[in-house]
Amino acid sequence: MTISRKEFFRQGVLSLGSAALDLAGLRGAETSTSTERAEGGEPSLLPRPELVAAPSPGLCLARSCGCFSCLERCPEEAITLVPSVGVEVDSARCTGCGICQDLCPTFPKAIVLARREPAENAG
Repeated sequence: MTISRKEFFRQGVLSLGSAALDLAGLRGAETSTSTERAEGGEPSLLPRPELVAAPSPGLCLARSCGCFSCLERCPEEAITLVPSVGVEVDSARCTGCGICQDLCPTFPKAIVLARREPAENAG
């Protein structure tokens, strides 16, 4: 398998794991996932307004090593970096699409989708 440098950086950290599996011959038959991928390998998930991304700063690689997979790919730019902490999600901008969760390279995931808290009625 060959991958250009440009393509490697475009795909982010996940491309390294994919390339390693291909080179080692460990990749089995393609398994079906709940996420559809568009023609460029990009995840194309539909917005789910009832969900919001919820980061776990203790698991997030962005706090120490510079992983910005979710930050770079969020279509709504709802994720920001907090130095020495990790990432933070602006719930007002988050559409619940799940791209960040799909791209997160950690196990367990450092960012997952959770149910939105109901808005409190003012008054």
